[in-house]
Order: sequence, then structure tokens, then C-alpha cells
Amino acid sequence: MSMRYYRLIFFYLSIFVMLIGGIQLLPLLVLPFYPEEISYASCFVIPGITAIFFGYLLRYFFKDSEIVKLEKNYDSFLVVLIWISAILISTVPWILKGDYNFTQAVFEMTSGYSTTGLSVVDVDHTPHIFLMFRSITLFVGGVGLVLIITSAFSDRYGINLYHAEGHSDRLMPNLVACSRLILSIYSLYILFGTLAYILSGMKVFDAINTSIAALSTGGFGVIGESIYGYHSLSVEVITIVLMLLGQTNFMIHLYLFRRKFGKIWRHCETKFLLSLVLIFLPLMCYDLLSKGYAASLGESFRISIFQFVSCVTTTGFSSVKDLALLPAGFQTIMILMMLVGGNQESTGGGIKQYRVIVVLKGIYYSIKEAIMNPRMVTTHYIYRTGKKEVLEKDEISSTTTYVFFYILLFFLGSLIFTMGGYSLQDSMLEFSSALSTVGLSVGITGYSASKIILWTAIVGMFLGRLEIMVVFKAILRGSADIRKREY
Repeated sequence: MSMRYYRLIFFYLSIFVMLIGGIQLLPLLVLPFYPEEISYASCFVIPGITAIFFGYLLRYFFKDSEIVKLEKNYDSFLVVLIWISAILISTVPWILKGDYNFTQAVFEMTSGYSTTGLSVVDVDHTPHIFLMFRSITLFVGGVGLVLIITSAFSDRYGINLYHAEGHSDRLMPNLVACSRLILSIYSLYILFGTLAYILSGMKVFDAINTSIAALSTGGFGVIGESIYGYHSLSVEVITIVLMLLGQTNFMIHLYLFRRKFGKIWRHCETKFLLSLVLIFLPLMCYDLLSKGYAASLGESFRISIFQFVSCVTTTGFSSVKDLALLPAGFQTIMILMMLVGGNQESTGGGIKQYRVIVVLKGIYYSIKEAIMNPRMVTTHYIYRTGKKEVLEKDEISSTTTYVFFYILLFFLGSLIFTMGGYSLQDSMLEFSSALSTVGLSVGITGYSASKIILWTAIVGMFLGRLEIMVVFKAILRGSADIRKREY
């Protein structure tokens, strides 16, 4: 039985590998605008054509595979293979460029596809074709590899993978229509974001890449000083809007276009985000003023709101020159917001606000049940995407388990960073940035970072994007089948 599943897995993988090869060729579209970079074309043509050819061969060998429903975590196994394939294939252009070793290339592409934004690249001296390639990986990874590629296929190719990649809501009954709708909405946002940036005085190339990075909550910049380098209030405001759109639940976007504002307001994550703003934003402003970092209330608010939104949306753009100079209390709130993360079913990372809400409700209900009449039976509810749903104890339990593993990974990664000689505060900020796919950095994960630091961050970014349990299920599935063959 398992061999039938693995044959089907490789058949599916062949399709994805061919399309990943096609992704390698997309950066060539910038060459008409930057013809002096034609010498770098081979860096993308070689892996692109090779991947397409290899994918075609793989598909030929497994073309007789029976199309059945993947069960028992085989879908998770395939999703992990797809993501690893995308990352490894996309490392080739960086290696062929000659300035990066394998570890650095894997780090950069894991950061891209996971929409993290941490980087080992000196963007001020990097060709436009490579900067565009990074932005393409942000878009593909933000919306989801499976979702993007599924938009070209039928439900039978994608529904299990769609759920395994971390999506649960379907905007429309048909998955292909759902995928295309999401792509259309995000493409429209990128277009308007690009136009807004251009009107604010940004160069066209910068505007396109920054719009993609903000909406995908990726944070790859095209200038070394991130958003701070533009010294523009209008650019910061546009970026805040795009970051908030990127971290918003896919279903809420649909309600927004249909003007169902009541359902948007009733959605639990909408109210929770507003609560976070009301609680933590004043504290951030106060900390900047009290420590003398900001000279006025207006300046402290401008710095605080941008960093708050960048952290909670897990985008990673910065409007200050050096994060390491921010007060310790301010940085602590940043770490907390990065861990909380964005909405479920969005390009945002982190634990996700919905899970935090479920855990907090679980704690509240546990305390309430401990003091109430034991004979009294109550039903718990939660408003999700504007609908009142029953909150089952099983969901509270599984969500609490996920959050526990997430926090455990956060402390383990931070520990490894501290063993590398970095302070606890810097280590926690840097690794929470990696695990929550944020991209804010105090300089630990750079070009000269050790391989141990980079690989720790790579694992964190990968687990954070695929939401831990998908990877665990894939490992358990593969291990179980290996043990079976041994007997």
C-alpha cells in the first residue's frame, strides 16, 4: 500500500518540480530593463531548464500512478518534499553567481519562500535580477507553493495538499476557483501598492519589490536601510497598510470586497489585534520617550506603530536605522508580537492570533469550570470569520499542544544562539524573527555568520512556515515506512 502512495507522491512531485523550474525563469523578465545584467541569465536558465527536464522525466516514469486520496500523513510528506525541492532548486542561481556557499544560498531561499526576510545578501551591490528573484520567492511562498500551483489544476490534485500546507478555509467550494481568487486579490493589492509607492517618489523597481515584500509579509528590502532609508512618512503609511492586508485572513479579504463589514468586526482576530494595539502601543511609545530615544510624542508614535505592525504582521521591515539601539522594554514587546504573529489563513507567520485566542479562552474556561457547579454543562463558542462556531475541547487541547511546541522551539533556538556568544535579548529577538518568519535582525544572521547559526535559523524558518506539525507528520510517516521495510 505504501509503495502505491510513494509512486503517486513522486508523480505529484514531478509536476511541482517542473513549475518550480518555471519560477527560476521568471527573473529573466527584468533583463529588457537592465540589459547589462544579461551575463547573469545563465544562473537562472540552467537550474530552470534542468528542473523542468528532470520533472518531465520523473512524471514519465510515474505516469501510470493511480490517482487516489493520500492518507496517513502522506500529504504532509509530499508538501515537505515540495518545499525542500523549491528551496534546493532555487539555491542554484546564488551558487552559480559565485559569491555564496551552499549554506548561505539555502538560508537566503528558505528566508524567501518562508517569507521571513532575513538575508545574507548585500542588496546595495546585488544585481536587479537577483533582487527580483527574491521577491518572486516571497510572493510564491506567501500565498503558498501548493495554492499557487493548484490554481492550474483540479481539486483532485490539490485539496489534501492545500490543507497539509496549513490552509483550512476555502473561500469557494472549488479549490481552483479559490486559488485563483486569492491570487487575483493579492495581485490587485500589489498593483495598487506599487502605484502608491511610485506616487510617493519611489523608483519603479523599488516600488514593485517593496509592494510584493510588504504584502507577502516578507520584508526583503532593495536598499540596505530597509524602509528607514526612504525617510518618507508616506512610504511608511503605505507599507503599514500593505503589511496589515498581508496578515489578514483570506476570508476577511473576501468580506471586505463584498462590504460585509459586520462579519469583519465580529471576527475574533479583528478584535484581538485591536486589543494588542490598545495595550502594547502606548507602552512602546512610553518606553521610547522615557529612555530618550524619541524627542516627541509624535516621533515615538511614528516609530512605535511601524515597528508594532511590522512585528505582529511578521513582515520585518524597519523604520529605524539600528534595532539594537532600541530600549530593552521596546524590544521585549517586539519579541512578544513576533511570537503572536498574524491572522490564520494569511501570509503572516508566528503562532497566529487565532491560536493565541483559543489558548486564552481555554485558560478562561478551565478557571470558570473549576469554580462553577460540576453538574452544569456549558457550550463554548468563538467567532471565526464572522461566524459563531462551537469551540470544542479537542481543538483547545491540540492548539495548546502546538503553542507549547512552538515556545519550546523558540527557547531551544535562542539557547543555540546564546551559545554562539550573543546576548539573551539579541538571541531571543533574532530567533523569534526566524521562527515566526519576520526578518527583523540585530545582525546575528548575516553574511559572516557561522554555519551553526545559519542552519539553526534555517530550521526555525522552515518549521515556522510549515507550522511544525506538518514537518513532524512527514518525519513520522517516513520513519514508520522505513521501519516496516526493516521487518
